[in-house]
Amino acid sequence: MHMTPFETDVSAEMADQLVSAARTALGDELRGVVYFTPATFDVLYVRQDLYDADEDAREAKAQLVDLETVGFAEGPVRDALADTEPAPIGPYQFTVRFHRDGFVTRIIQGAAGVILTTDSMDVTAFEEAATSIRTLLTE
Repeated sequence: MHMTPFETDVSAEMADQLVSAARTALGDELRGVVYFTPATFDVLYVRQDLYDADEDAREAKAQLVDLETVGFAEGPVRDALADTEPAPIGPYQFTVRFHRDGFVTRIIQGAAGVILTTDSMDVTAFEEAATSIRTLLTE
């Protein structure tokens, strides 16, 4: 699903790459892919069986994006925690939120982020998806 023109600075090529990376890693359990910045967001993909119209998907994802933009403010704190001695935990990678019937995954790199929503599934696929998306956001 491409709601054109995009409200963020994401290119159509990047949007396609992000959706492809998520679909490859998460398969048919993927519900949605949202690209977001601190100021706005774009719904890049939603599974056909979930919403009747693009506007319905955007309205449903707006509250989720509002919650997940806190990740931009958390960045400096997470970076400081990464190197805390004597047992550093390393840099922040991504967040997975567990819900009864699915998951929300947030990946932030710089001034952009991606939210993935899925049905319930094995959690090991999230690392593959997050790694691929972080790589794309870094380019």
